[in-house]
Amino acid sequence: MTTAKKTTTTGRQGFKTGEAVVYPAHGVGRITAIEEQEIAGYKLELFVVSFEKDKMVLRVPTAKANSVGMRKLAEPDLVKKALDVLTGRARVKRTMWSRRAQEYEAKINSGDLISVTEVVRDLYRSEAQPEQSYSERQLYEAALDRIVREISSVNKITETEALKLIEQSLAKSPRRAKADAETDGEADSDDVQEEAA
Repeated sequence: MTTAKKTTTTGRQGFKTGEAVVYPAHGVGRITAIEEQEIAGYKLELFVVSFEKDKMVLRVPTAKANSVGMRKLAEPDLVKKALDVLTGRARVKRTMWSRRAQEYEAKINSGDLISVTEVVRDLYRSEAQPEQSYSERQLYEAALDRIVREISSVNKITETEALKLIEQSLAKSPRRAKADAETDGEADSDDVQEEAA
């Protein structure tokens, strides 16, 4: 039998009610309460994390919050560094798509802002580049959604404004500038991404 008792405790392990946090597998959420529940005879203290956009509520044991990778939002300096990562050259390994996809998935679920940003940088395609495969697009959109939510929360701007910031940074990339400047659509062999299987 599960009984829940809401507590108005202000904080555990540095986290407090009302604070926005990043949960690796789901992105940015907000701690709405700290509850105590009795499960199988054991009392367990839980963070109640709400992900409004996904219409989901997650209960994370306070003792496990750090070990599962739950963290506070990035500092503004880290957000600036992440935007700088987007202006860099994409690093695409010449391995099978399935292996790269697993690596991208692991980076997205790591919850690390820089790792997720690297996925966006590596999978981004401008108008002048060939279209992405369905699986590339899915990974790109998942990573983009994570960084848009975090940047909008940190900078206290809308998600649309955060997306514009990200797109401006992507446009500064050397590969993007070159691809957009080339009107004949040819690209250097270093810049051509292997077609996804």
